[in-house]
Amino acid sequence: MSYKTILVHVEKSQHLAGRVALAAQLANRDEAHLVGAAMTGLSQFIYQCASMAPEAAVAPADLSFLNERADAALAAFEAQVTQLGVKSFEHRRIDDESESGLTLQARYADLVIVGQTDPDEPAPSINGDLPQYVMLHSARPVLVVPYAGKFDKLGEHVLLAWDGSAEATRAITCAIPLLRRANKVTLAVFNPYAEYNTHGAQPGADMALYLARHGITVEVLQQATDLDIGNALLSLAADINVDLLVMGGYGHSRVREVVLGGVTKTILAEMTLPVLMAH
Repeated sequence: MSYKTILVHVEKSQHLAGRVALAAQLANRDEAHLVGAAMTGLSQFIYQCASMAPEAAVAPADLSFLNERADAALAAFEAQVTQLGVKSFEHRRIDDESESGLTLQARYADLVIVGQTDPDEPAPSINGDLPQYVMLHSARPVLVVPYAGKFDKLGEHVLLAWDGSAEATRAITCAIPLLRRANKVTLAVFNPYAEYNTHGAQPGADMALYLARHGITVEVLQQATDLDIGNALLSLAADINVDLLVMGGYGHSRVREVVLGGVTKTILAEMTLPVLMAH
């Protein structure tokens, strides 16, 4: 089990190089095919409306700057992955918004890599919630890279957030290709007896045994905390020096509004290390 196709979001951003470097590292590690996708930001619905009402169509010349911006980002992506020795890659320019365009492309990838929303940089999506939207709608694991910090290595020490939920189960299962290569894996269970019938007699032991059958050795860490779980996870990650957090992503979507669970919202806002999420 390994990632054979990795999709990375490409945009004109000061954070693009760090994200692409991480994507290239994973692609080289598994000899995966790397796809860089840049969305122009023009909604697909404009084209649909134009086909039904040609008189309302927007002239292509008016939109040339959108194509030029996407093409410039893709050129930077191609130059960087070539320099980093990625053997198999391609780039795609897609006429769509970032959320829907990336979600569609994610159907044909094993892993999607996006950047955390930087409040000091123009948002790559209309609502500034690209990581959340793709996580909730793509049915693929999403690796979110923080906008602050440098992450030369990924997955040497991995922290698994385990709460017995379906979302956490999916996230951990999706992370198995990374866990197999890790030097150390820690599974954290916070306040394990707070809810009835969530865990077995030894919280975390069942998941540790499941992963052991995949050849993954796991250290189970049970902790009681008065902190909210999001901040407890980030604090633990810093204390034990992990370089990747794996967790379930919680939330739902109402039309275009993404409504997140408290832990997911905290992590996506305050993350200090790459986070792999699945819903």
